Amino acid sequence: MTEALIDPVVFNPYDYHFHDDPYPTYKRLREESPLYHNPDVGFWALSRYADVVDGFKDNKRLSSANGVSLDPAAYGPHAHYVMSFLAMDDPRHMRLRQLVSRGFTPRRVAELDGRILELTKQHLVPALGAGEFDWITEVAGKLPMDVISELMGVPEPDRAELRRKADLVVHREAGVLDVPQPAVEASISLMGYYKEMIAQRRRSRTDDLTSALLDAEIDGDKLSDQEILGFMFLMVVAGNETTTKLLGNALYWGSHHREQITPVLDDPERASEWVEETLRYDTSSQIVARTSVVDLEYHGRTIPAGEKVLLLIGSANRDADVFEDADSFQIGRSSSGKLASFGGGVHFCLGAHLAKLEAKIALAEFGRRVSDYEVDESGIERVHSTNVRGFAALPVKVQVR
Repeated sequence: MTEALIDPVVFNPYDYHFHDDPYPTYKRLREESPLYHNPDVGFWALSRYADVVDGFKDNKRLSSANGVSLDPAAYGPHAHYVMSFLAMDDPRHMRLRQLVSRGFTPRRVAELDGRILELTKQHLVPALGAGEFDWITEVAGKLPMDVISELMGVPEPDRAELRRKADLVVHREAGVLDVPQPAVEASISLMGYYKEMIAQRRRSRTDDLTSALLDAEIDGDKLSDQEILGFMFLMVVAGNETTTKLLGNALYWGSHHREQITPVLDDPERASEWVEETLRYDTSSQIVARTSVVDLEYHGRTIPAGEKVLLLIGSANRDADVFEDADSFQIGRSSSGKLASFGGGVHFCLGAHLAKLEAKIALAEFGRRVSDYEVDESGIERVHSTNVRGFAALPVKVQVR
């Protein structure tokens, strides 16, 4: 018997070594401790697919009212100020989500198709001209924030600085078990910027999502400035960072599975399959938190009421009971209907379609212009976060068609 099997599994989402490769830990959790308790950090964790998916649907006993983050400073009754309806239970959640949906419509997202392609080319073409470039810095880190800024109506000269601050919001320093001060300061600055933008739109409407949210109405009920501000901040954190990481993870794993990626580069119409398998194999949104409303029984143990409960999305997507050969990267497998990546139940991700649309367009255009590529492993830098998985730097060398 190996030492690994003798030692009890240890799971700490703040551990930098865990960030390097969480999947061996997830596997042990599913097999040895499907309900895991870490009293030092203060959470319980569910790792099996069935428990995670059921947890998303069980919005009565697993509350979202304290937010979805493990970080103490981002957890509690104030969480909705920065996480909008993600940090609410029904009926507050449903009211706000329905109002937001009046502005953030499928049609508004679909109409972005051409603009997303333009923005992709704007960033990708100059980068490809160099032959070697950082995929995150030049493309993946710019496109999602630009799309969100385009939606909201942020002027182009302001977008680079907003991207920089959004990066600071999610980064976590080694050994710091909470939101670090630079992230707090960046959050306050972003809030101030968007608050002023909302005030400007109150004075003079334009054709953007910010104005649409101001005008959204159901039976005389309208969004307050504070509610609009919370949703805009949610878009920056949840919509921007996760899509950047999705694009980075897609290129990284594609480079490590040549036999899988070559046919996709030759047929860019298969980009959506590349996106789907990346979302399963190494999803950017790894962990979300809930709060137990009552005592909950799992696997012969009890989670007391009022405890922080983590739903391990990254683990669920690698559960061999659901996905055949779960630890292998297989573009083209039919798994999109099973993915836990965008949550489930009443809190299913409102921006799922936009994220997949951006990634599909960007990766398809990459395939049209690149016949082969490789990642420079020596220059890779990971983002260290308790819930988002991806890269801060991903240098690539490309062969342009």
